[in-house]
Amino acid sequence: MDSATSGTIYTLIVFISFIGVVLWAFSKRSKESFDEAANLVFDDEKQANLKQESSTNE
Repeated sequence: MDSATSGTIYTLIVFISFIGVVLWAFSKRSKESFDEAANLVFDDEKQANLKQESSTNE
C-alpha cells in the first residue's frame, strides 16, 4: 500500500467521522440535552440572585 492509498483511506475515515459528529450534533434527540446545558449558566445567576435577596431581607 503506497502513501496515496493510505492518505485516501485516512481522508475517508476523517470525513465519515466528521459527518457522524455533525449528524449527532444536529439530531433532534440531542436538542433537549443541549438546551439544558446551554441554560446552566443562567441557573447559577438565579441562585446568586436568591442568595442576594435573602441577605438583604435579613
